[in-house]
Amino acid sequence: MRILTLIPARMASTRLPDKPLADIAGKPMIVHVAERAAAAGLGRTVVATDSLAVRSAVEAHGLEAVMTRDDHESGSDRIYEALLALDPDGSVDAVVNVQGDLPTIDADIIRRALLPLQNGPADIGTLGVEIRREDEKTNPNVVKIIGSPSGKNQMRALYFTRATAPWGDGPLYHHIGLYAYRRAALERFVGLGPSPLERRERLEQLRALEAGMRIDVEIVDSVPLGVDTPEDLERARDILHHIKGN
Repeated sequence: MRILTLIPARMASTRLPDKPLADIAGKPMIVHVAERAAAAGLGRTVVATDSLAVRSAVEAHGLEAVMTRDDHESGSDRIYEALLALDPDGSVDAVVNVQGDLPTIDADIIRRALLPLQNGPADIGTLGVEIRREDEKTNPNVVKIIGSPSGKNQMRALYFTRATAPWGDGPLYHHIGLYAYRRAALERFVGLGPSPLERRERLEQLRALEAGMRIDVEIVDSVPLGVDTPEDLERARDILHHIKGN
């Protein structure tokens, strides 16, 4: 399987302006993400951006970036444009989409998102983790996976929701928004356009389920830190300064 790892990055964050370029332990955040994605060893790793400043920062650290349009509504649209630019002949079999605000993510977690494609019939692979904190079970910002077990540490996703679900005894699972797409699945996905449940829940992955596509979830042990606020940024700085110090 020939794999391309893409990291969408844009400068439009309102809660944390210029987020991709935020300094963490002497490097822009997007560079940390790209280095960790490259360390996963899943083929070529490229940042897909609409910002010349981001491209320059990435290339200054010896990594690769590609320019994309500035009017994309989602990261999946951006990575599809990048895929067509980087692989016009269609030789890439699968695309791993790593969010550009995960500077502390472990390379092994990135690799595990690909397992549902390598070991089964899924169109899309993604990640989940069991929810341990009670407050997160009712938090609409913590997206829950409703699924059926499909193998060791894996489930087939039946639905994603911001509600507390499924009902009854048993674990609840937090969805981690890192995806691996078969090429044909990504092409179909971006061509569909937003679906009714996607709009209602504000969850893009529901578009795939509504269209009958299969999403399998690899269960991992922890949620990687996503940087959305100044407080998140300080946490990431503490983590990576500590690692650098060791």
